[in-house]
Amino acid sequence: MSASAEGNARAAGYTPHPYVGGRTAALRALAAWRMRWPGAPRVIVLTGNPGSGRSRLLTGFLMMCDPEYRKQLPIDDLDPATVPPDLPAPAVPSAAGRTAAQVLWLLADHFELAAGRTEDVFAELAAREEPVTIVVPDVDQAGPVRAAEEATRVVREVLTPLAATETVQLLADVPRELATELAGALPASQVQVIDLDAPEWADPKGLVLHAETALDARSGAPELPYTTDPAARRALAEALAARAAGSRLTVQLAVQSLLMAPEGFDPADASQLPTSVGEALDLHARRLGADPQTLRLMLAPLAFAEGDGLPVQLLGTLANAVAGRDMSQDLADGMLLAAPFIQPVEPSSEDDEDGTGEDGPGKDAEAGAGRTLLRLMHPALAEEIRSGLPDVRDTQTRIAMALLEEVPQQDWAQADPYIRDHLAAHTLEAGLLPQLLTDPGLFAHADPVTLRAAIEAVPLEQLGAPARTYLRTAPLLTRSQASATLRAAFLESAFVEDGLAPYAEALHTRGFRLPWRTLWNVPLAGVRAVTTGSVAVAGEDGTAVSRSVAALLVPEGTPGSRTLPAAADGAVAPQDGTGAADGTAAGEDAGAVNGDGAGGRTALLLHDLRAPEYVDADPSLVVQPSEEDRAAAPLGFSRGADYLRVWARADRRMVAALVSDSPVTDADLSPDGVLVVATERGVTARQILVAAPPTAPSVPAQRTGTTAADASHGLEGDHS
Repeated sequence: MSASAEGNARAAGYTPHPYVGGRTAALRALAAWRMRWPGAPRVIVLTGNPGSGRSRLLTGFLMMCDPEYRKQLPIDDLDPATVPPDLPAPAVPSAAGRTAAQVLWLLADHFELAAGRTEDVFAELAAREEPVTIVVPDVDQAGPVRAAEEATRVVREVLTPLAATETVQLLADVPRELATELAGALPASQVQVIDLDAPEWADPKGLVLHAETALDARSGAPELPYTTDPAARRALAEALAARAAGSRLTVQLAVQSLLMAPEGFDPADASQLPTSVGEALDLHARRLGADPQTLRLMLAPLAFAEGDGLPVQLLGTLANAVAGRDMSQDLADGMLLAAPFIQPVEPSSEDDEDGTGEDGPGKDAEAGAGRTLLRLMHPALAEEIRSGLPDVRDTQTRIAMALLEEVPQQDWAQADPYIRDHLAAHTLEAGLLPQLLTDPGLFAHADPVTLRAAIEAVPLEQLGAPARTYLRTAPLLTRSQASATLRAAFLESAFVEDGLAPYAEALHTRGFRLPWRTLWNVPLAGVRAVTTGSVAVAGEDGTAVSRSVAALLVPEGTPGSRTLPAAADGAVAPQDGTGAADGTAAGEDAGAVNGDGAGGRTALLLHDLRAPEYVDADPSLVVQPSEEDRAAAPLGFSRGADYLRVWARADRRMVAALVSDSPVTDADLSPDGVLVVATERGVTARQILVAAPPTAPSVPAQRTGTTAADASHGLEGDHS
């Protein structure tokens, strides 16, 4: 199969694909791959220069692979060798904007795999009896943060293992610099590289047809001599294609330029036709009597935009920052100048996520419903503009500082969703991200997938303790799909666990109505059970006073613990499972039970219920709340393997929901609302805060010696 197939197809009278308009050789190769034709490769790597038309080709091919969509195509009129068989649609996990792990979990969900780890996904696919077909488009656009180079991770962590799985038939659209790496991981007999810029896959006639169709007045172009006269239209299309060196993007930009502003265009003057994306920009500006550099400066903020696009209200601010001067008049006068290179987009639901959690997700969604986002027509256009700037890092610094100044009183709840979600990406490329990662309010308000991707792109040794705590907590934030308020609550506990009490306290001053205040954490391994109660201790004057405590069942020999004989009164045994159907916790009303430690002996460690200190007292003297006390308490709780819910007994209203990043071993709730939870990581006490809570104690200084926050390993993304 080669470019000669194009001429053969036309000679046979076949209709070009209505969306692709050519690429017969490539479509034949893809159809043979889909039908598993003898000798066809199991893996195809589709690549080419930016703007070569990879996405268009892949979209047109997938139209024919979808049983419903292909009914809308003139299948019978197309070259039969380009039409794949009528089979169930392949899995198509787009990499655009997603992390490597998110792409993998999309596949796991699509195939309904029971995998709990990334390596299990490949193992389960390998164990399938029937082969699976997977198409992964837009790898060059992978990741929520441009500077994090997520495309490389997608190739190495997802596509390469998939390609090595014999039961997987894979087609992937990857940038050229990664295509060789992916193909080189397989035997030559199993893989084929289709480079759309290589001579054997080139389609010059298809490019002419692409230009001719775009120029046709019958397709919506304005009525001009070269859009209504077939001969003139054909001549101009051929001239455009000849100058564009195979770049469909260059042709597209040139056509949009002359159709939006035909003034001063002479179709007979070949010097007015661009040979590259950069020339398309510059020629358009000159034809409209503008300075090409001014046009590039107007578009520069969009060349650095993250996510779906830049809010239109930030365009002027960032244009001024990039140019170092007032660009307001240039922007006011230059919309026609910039129009061929810009497209408006509607903000996604993720961009409208709630900023405070107070009023729920709909609050900012309503505010963002009327927002207009702008982006450039193609990523290659952004790269062209960025490459023309003298110092990209300095430009990003200017953008980051301008965005930071747009945060009202540095209150992230009032910040534009774009700023709170993407400021980290701008500061990453500016080399300033570690300096930004000191405000716990930003940690809570920013989209956790995007912020985590940016932070993980920074060497761990450059990150401060708060950022390391965030990385440790980020998988929980993304997995739980928590609101901003719940993210703040999880982070508040994580900061206390890591000995960063001032950061935890700061979250109580940022306008959140947190469901709890974390009182203390002890990083004890092996805690099997917990209970709350009180014990009499000697006061300063020698008289006995009652002190609220948490009794922890720990391995014998734990420093500070006391070993009790079997059947000792007051010992606590582990709870036996999740909450009952009526919402009460298993064992919630249990009184004292006998110890069941190894060898019939139990070790108990007493900890103050509210202060970060142990209590030196006889555990056998601990008095647990009676069943009547617990029943009369305003709060109850229920739990599962890694979550707890606290609810008000009066109206069964849930007042707090806790998701743990490690299995919950045991938990207890004191009558006055202190929740003590034991996990594999240790024990944490939280004062539950309700509408009229008891006086909330301030967070005291934490003990030294807590475990340091570990870096996270990979971007799991949302696998809920």
